[in-house]
Parts: sequence; structure tokens; C-alpha cells
Amino acid sequence: MTEFVLVAGAWLGSSAWDEVVPELRAAGHGARPLTLSGLAERQGERAGQQTHVRDVVEEVERLDLRDVVLVGHSYSGIPVGQAAGRIGERLRHLVFVDSNVPVDGESFVAQWPEGRPMVEAAIAANGGTWPPLAEAYAGQGLDEARVARILADSTPHPGRTLTEPAELARPIEELPTTYVKCLLAGEELDVRVTQLVAGGDCRVVRMDTGHWPMFSSPRELARILLEAADPTPG
Repeated sequence: MTEFVLVAGAWLGSSAWDEVVPELRAAGHGARPLTLSGLAERQGERAGQQTHVRDVVEEVERLDLRDVVLVGHSYSGIPVGQAAGRIGERLRHLVFVDSNVPVDGESFVAQWPEGRPMVEAAIAANGGTWPPLAEAYAGQGLDEARVARILADSTPHPGRTLTEPAELARPIEELPTTYVKCLLAGEELDVRVTQLVAGGDCRVVRMDTGHWPMFSSPRELARILLEAADPTPG
């Protein structure tokens, strides 16, 4: 049995995976959505980048999980990618869902130079947190009612997790990886993903949906995760 550990991106907690988890469990696998420190029901907890990495590693070790598929969406690709290099033989596969890919010494905001001033200004103006952005969901395959529900469940994101650098214990290129590209968020792969594909054991899967496929296409996303856990030879 594969154990999926699912981590959503900025502003979101474990409930983001509510429509994906049943699909994975129905296929006979474990599915463990994780809320990172400072978000959702853990709002108010202090967190930096390495706090979020420890959140993931400690969940795997606390539950003594084996054959683990770590899934990181959006921002959470950065801590999840770091955690993947720290859980050793427990790791079966790493899946980035339209996410940032961690680079040693590089932060989330460093990967988004055009948005960095906006994010840093928002963090400074909001007590060290990044407030949810309603406009981020526009054009991503979600209707107004769904966006309203997502925003109702969202919480400000701990700012230090966005500005502190990644610390890789193991190069991502050494890990079996799938990158899920959501086409409504842009068809071109980030240069870091292109480098990962060229230099590592990484397969790219494209979804004709928006940046939040756990909301817009949960069954298709679950299918892709299951295939990543047990790829067909050849």
C-alpha cells in the first residue's frame, strides 16, 4: 500500500484535498493530507521555511510511513521537495503539482521576481503574513461559488516561509519525480522544471485545468497521483 502525503499551497490547509483523498483511498492506498504550521487550524503558530520542512518529515516519521508519495502543490513544492531528500528509503515518489521546485539557497519570492515586491510589501503591511488573493483564482477553471468557498477556508500565509531559503539535503535530480503542469496557469515550464527534466528522473504530466486541480479536476488529479505511484513500465 502506498502512503500519499498531500500538502497544499499558500493559504490552504488539509481540507484542500477533501475531493482527492476518497479517490486515493478507494484505490486501496493511504492518503494523509497535512496542514502546515501557521495555516488553517494551525493558524497563529510561528513558522519559517524549515518549520514547514519539519512538518512534513515529522508526519512521515511519526506515523512510520513507508512507500511514501510526497505531493506538494504550488508554494508547498519547496518544503515538500526538501522533505523528500530527508526521509531516505521511505520515499517512493515525489510529485510537484504546478508547484515551485526547491533550489538550494533560494526562497519562494526569489523564484517570482515580478511578484516579489508585492509579496514582501503585503507581508510587511499584514503583521508578517501574506493575505489570500481573490484575484489569483481568476481564469483557473473555478466558478464564483467555488472560489468563495476556497477563500472562506483560506488563512494568511506565514511570511518567513516565503522569504527564507531552501536547504536541500539531497539534489532533487536524484529523486523519482513527476511534475504536473496545469495549462490554464501557463503552458511553459519554469526554467527550474526544465532543468529538472533534463538532468533527473522526472516525468511531466499536463492537465487541461487551472492552478488548483484538487478543486477543479480532483478525480483526474487522483488518477495522475496513482499513476505516479505505480508507473507502467516502458
